[in-house]
Amino acid sequence: MFSNNKRWLYIAVPIFFFWFFGQIDKMGISVIQTDPEFLKALGLTGEDRSAKIGMITFVFTVSYALSNLFWGIIIDKLGARQTAILGLGVWTVTMIMAGLSNTYEMFLVSRIILGLGEGMMIPVSGKFISSWFNRRELGKAQASWITGNYLGPALGALILVFIIATLHWQAAFFILAGFNLFINIPMFLFLTRNTPEEHPGLSKEELAYIRLTDQEDEMSDRKFIQDFRYWIVWIGMLIASFLFFGISIWLPTYLVEARGFAQEGMKNITSVSWLFALLFVLACGYLSDKTRRPSLMATILFGMTALFLAYAIIAPSAIIAGLCMGLAMGAQGGVFHLSNLFIVKFSTPETAGRAAGLMGFTNIMGGFSSYIMGWLRDASGGSFSSSIIMLIVASLLGLLAYLFSLKKEAAEVRLFKQAV
Repeated sequence: MFSNNKRWLYIAVPIFFFWFFGQIDKMGISVIQTDPEFLKALGLTGEDRSAKIGMITFVFTVSYALSNLFWGIIIDKLGARQTAILGLGVWTVTMIMAGLSNTYEMFLVSRIILGLGEGMMIPVSGKFISSWFNRRELGKAQASWITGNYLGPALGALILVFIIATLHWQAAFFILAGFNLFINIPMFLFLTRNTPEEHPGLSKEELAYIRLTDQEDEMSDRKFIQDFRYWIVWIGMLIASFLFFGISIWLPTYLVEARGFAQEGMKNITSVSWLFALLFVLACGYLSDKTRRPSLMATILFGMTALFLAYAIIAPSAIIAGLCMGLAMGAQGGVFHLSNLFIVKFSTPETAGRAAGLMGFTNIMGGFSSYIMGWLRDASGGSFSSSIIMLIVASLLGLLAYLFSLKKEAAEVRLFKQAV
């Protein structure tokens, strides 16, 4: 059985760790920015402190989003393997640069370059999945690497708190650079190839299965840019990025400063929140293949997010409020997974990189969310209520966007059932 399933070793494992360590690099700042020594070293003090903290994520996500467009074109020319290695080299250097930063401005520059390097993550993953897996297993294939997207920060919160407590905030960045240099880059060098046809370890039987097509595959061969549902997903992803970054970046600070958690409690709630996201991803990976109704699932997830956020405002218990924020973040993790599934569904192996790059551009909204939440908090005297209300409104907009895709999705499911 293993001899005909090596694609899971050659591709799923490298991109799992690709995202596992990449998300610690990307989202670890949410934990590091609660460290008093870090704030003092970079001069993050004064009445505009929250806005300046929000700017750290803003500059990262803007460069990350813009570079997705660049990488999406390059990857279709250069190949997923070479693009991944190049990007990993860039962000390894930026981790070292961040650890050496002694001014706020220098740290901002490191985050901008990190965004440029990490911008290839979604295109690389989309390209590998599109080229290496049969379309009947896209949900499980996507879940295999998006699992790393959420398990990384879940364990990363524990790792970073320990490193900062025992060493220093700078050591956290140096250790993250080592993860990329000694784990991620060797995996892409020795395990992956751009296409299954290029890999000497793949059997003819497995290759035949990967290339097996059906009627639904033929329907997806048109250009993704001409499918209105792709643009609905694109709008939904704009909103999901706004929500996910806003919650995840500010969650540790919210727990410590608004709900009075100590570092230990903050660490635990933050880790559990990322595990919520992982559970939503696994459930969506299974249900999307089972029901063939990913748009309906995304609609429900946006509604759940609005409900969780609303209860977080009125919850009398700090623990319940923190868990509600974590569940809201988890629901958006499910939306992120479904959005990446749509990338592959609405594109071909030849256009998957560009489709993913254009979708990855939506991360730019995460930067705006982080900065606006910081600005609103400064303007409201440290309260998070106005920021959370803003996120509730965004959740309802996401729900409305996906409603326009439900009718056609239901019709496709009926046609599929009739065909089988």
